[in-house]
Amino acid sequence: MKIAKEKKYMLWKVYSVYFGFVSILLFGFTKTISIQLEGSGNLLNFGSKSIKTRTVDREARFGDILDANFSPLVTSVTYFDIYMDPTIVSQSDFDEGISGLSKGLSRLFKKEPSYYQQKITKAREEKNKYLLIKRSVTNKQRKELSLLPIFELGKYKGGFIDNNQTSKRKRPNGELLKRTLGYYKNDNGKEYRVGLEGAFLSYLKGKPGKEIEQKISSGWKKTGEVIKESEDGANIITSIDKDIQEVAHSELEKQLKLQEARSGCVVVMDVNTGFVKAIVNLTRNSNGRYLESYNHAVGTKSVPGSTFKLASLMALLEDEKVKINDLVNANGKYTFYDRSLHDSRAGGYGEITIKRAFEKSSNVFSKIIHDAYKDNPDLFISRLESFGLTKKLGVSIAGEAVPKFHSPGSKGWSGISLPWMAIGYEFEQTPLQTLAFYNAVANNGKMLRPQFVKQIVQNGKAVKEFSPHVLISKVCSKSTVEILRQCMIGVMKKGGTGEKLTSTQFEIAGKTGTAKLLNETNQYDGRDKGKYQASFVGFFPANKPIYSCIVVVSDPKVEIYGAKVSGTVFNAIANKVYATRLEYHEAINESNVRSSSLPKVAVSYKKDLTYLMSRLGVKHQKNTKDIWVKPVVKNNQISLNEMRLKKGLLPDFNGMTAKDAVFLIESLGLVPQIKGFGRVYSQSISVDAPVVKGSLIQIKLK
Repeated sequence: MKIAKEKKYMLWKVYSVYFGFVSILLFGFTKTISIQLEGSGNLLNFGSKSIKTRTVDREARFGDILDANFSPLVTSVTYFDIYMDPTIVSQSDFDEGISGLSKGLSRLFKKEPSYYQQKITKAREEKNKYLLIKRSVTNKQRKELSLLPIFELGKYKGGFIDNNQTSKRKRPNGELLKRTLGYYKNDNGKEYRVGLEGAFLSYLKGKPGKEIEQKISSGWKKTGEVIKESEDGANIITSIDKDIQEVAHSELEKQLKLQEARSGCVVVMDVNTGFVKAIVNLTRNSNGRYLESYNHAVGTKSVPGSTFKLASLMALLEDEKVKINDLVNANGKYTFYDRSLHDSRAGGYGEITIKRAFEKSSNVFSKIIHDAYKDNPDLFISRLESFGLTKKLGVSIAGEAVPKFHSPGSKGWSGISLPWMAIGYEFEQTPLQTLAFYNAVANNGKMLRPQFVKQIVQNGKAVKEFSPHVLISKVCSKSTVEILRQCMIGVMKKGGTGEKLTSTQFEIAGKTGTAKLLNETNQYDGRDKGKYQASFVGFFPANKPIYSCIVVVSDPKVEIYGAKVSGTVFNAIANKVYATRLEYHEAINESNVRSSSLPKVAVSYKKDLTYLMSRLGVKHQKNTKDIWVKPVVKNNQISLNEMRLKKGLLPDFNGMTAKDAVFLIESLGLVPQIKGFGRVYSQSISVDAPVVKGSLIQIKLK
């Protein structure tokens, strides 16, 4: 009985051992099969262990987009995920450095040193080989981390792992130029290419490298082993001048807010090259903020209104239909079949020359064009084609709209098409297309393609350069160009629609435009109703153009006319650009400054004036103790004579700077109102008139 029990016990033990071995063999066999079926990874052997690996792309750094002066407009900021393998650190190194490492991490990431010391120590005890320290640290932080105690020993002795390198695109200037700079996005295989980043993606994105990942319990992780280094993307050097861009952006935004407008755009272009120096596109969002959400200058086509009259006049002159000084009857109402057009001035302007009609922006142009081309409207359309107005410009940025118009004989053509088209209706184009045409007039008839990029640079070397691209070598004759320029200068003179847009230093050649927009039912509302678009386009200086510029404001609520709404923006940009650009100003030979003729000096505050003349070495003589002096040039020096302010009577402000005039006016208890720039040449209250405190006095400067 006892022997039988022992035999049965031994048999049970044998079976247990047997089935145990079988179970182990089956588990090993199953695991081997599952590993083989998991994918195409390689197996690395470390002693008795096998670790699955694979080769993956190593991300390349996107190139930067820079302005013409190499200031960054878009750049890539590289981020790293920082891990640690605390098990690899020797006990002596760990004991010696853990306190310093914890303090360093605390300083960088603002948590208590004890938090990091406990976290790392616990991971070491639990044999955690992949402890996350911090995600998305900058390259600067990564370098600082690599110098901390323990981490300074490197990957294999200090357990420092900087994996999962990623790059994020940053715009250091916020909304400035945002829509034109654009972006690239790949959303589940669907690509979005917007603006310059989308247009030049093939250069910016670089070439990926190759690196090794290994599979651990928590997933695939990079080993840091690089098979092939990635190649960084090229840098795009744009033609944008950040200083001009900032001026254009701030001036447009200020006016949009003032006019409570829906949207607006500005483009500033180099006349001789076609390179764009600034482009602003602002749209009001639901919160009332103006953001760069759509590129209106490139993609929004609309009726240009009166700015199109330049094309109509060019056609008339080229086809010898009129002479610029021919007289026309601008009676204010022009009827075609059952439809009428009106001038903004009731009753019109009477009998005036065609030049004056252009300067006044009279809609008599509808009658002139109708009479000239009614028997052959195809000739007018062919002229527009020869001017480059009927096709896209072919700019590098995606989304350029195609000009829209009807041709004679087509479904949309009617008896009113020709006269309506003459003044900028029944023809739609983008602001950039309008500007390119005006730029051709500034450039002696040569039409250039607007461009945004000057160079593509890889590793410090230019791999591609962009030269001015001529679309049409001669849109019209030289004589026509000269006449059109004089007409545009006339717009800015007395009686022209832009007469109030004056500059003290240079002449502007321009054209105003006010166009009615279609309503929600695709119809035009009645006169004095509906929404409008205000435009101003031109170039400066008028005699030797350097920049052309267009300003378009859509749906302004306070004013509607191009001169007041868009012209003021144009004028502010032109004045600020002029003041800061060396190309406008003649160089001064320093060696001749003091030996040259005496400077012009206005009526001034004596203390300021004597200080300046002393510093500049200008000879002067004080002839009065008055605090306000009137300088007079005599015997090759400046005599500071008494201004002779009469108590209770208004002084002569002529020749004063605005600052001094305002100071003196306010000291007399009057309220100043300033118009213009420069020095005082006119005052609304005559000299020696009694001073009535609280009265308003207007001073004009030039």
